[in-house]
Amino acid sequence: MSEVLHRKLFIDGPAGKLESLLWTSAGEPPVLAAVVCHPHPLFSGTMHNKVVYQVAKALHLRGISVLRFNFRGAGLSEGTHDQGRGERDDVRAALDYMAEQYLKSELLLAGFSFGSWVGLRVGCGDSRVSDLIGLGLPVDRSDLSYLEECAKPKLFIQGGNDQFGSRENMERLFAVLPEPKKLMIVEGADHFFTGQLEKVASAINEWLDLRHPHASQNPTQG
Repeated sequence: MSEVLHRKLFIDGPAGKLESLLWTSAGEPPVLAAVVCHPHPLFSGTMHNKVVYQVAKALHLRGISVLRFNFRGAGLSEGTHDQGRGERDDVRAALDYMAEQYLKSELLLAGFSFGSWVGLRVGCGDSRVSDLIGLGLPVDRSDLSYLEECAKPKLFIQGGNDQFGSRENMERLFAVLPEPKKLMIVEGADHFFTGQLEKVASAINEWLDLRHPHASQNPTQG
């Protein structure tokens, strides 16, 4: 049983070092190891975003080891913003790191907003990733058609009043995606789930109860 650690580190990325935070858990090896991707860095998005933090916390409370990182050019990460192209390579670098650290664990990829658009594309194509979580998908302004070929288990959490991903467009996309899939609309919530982040955590827990019941909730985890 290893000690629970919250550790700051820099991982090697294709454009330089990527500033990261790793939360490890007791009871290793964990059933799952997760990477969580943050919203748009040109609009103040970092790994410290409240939605990203809430997702990481919900996963970690279930004994899942979680890596958050800043995309190139965000925070202390090296490199410059690349409109989502190079950022896909940043996601791959984060997955590489977790795969090396957790050889016996399946990988989960989660992303919020820009992080969902970039991250889910990588997760769909990476055989090491078993589970996908997308939050606040920017379906009004971004091409997410790649999801139509993604047969991996997918959870989507969307605010009912999301100003970058309307309910109508999200439901239209969801309808043509392959199973297994689940869509949770948080009624009345905006893009950032303001005041309703507990519902985000609940949706993740309900989904994981079905997908990975052995990754059970443990409120004593740090």
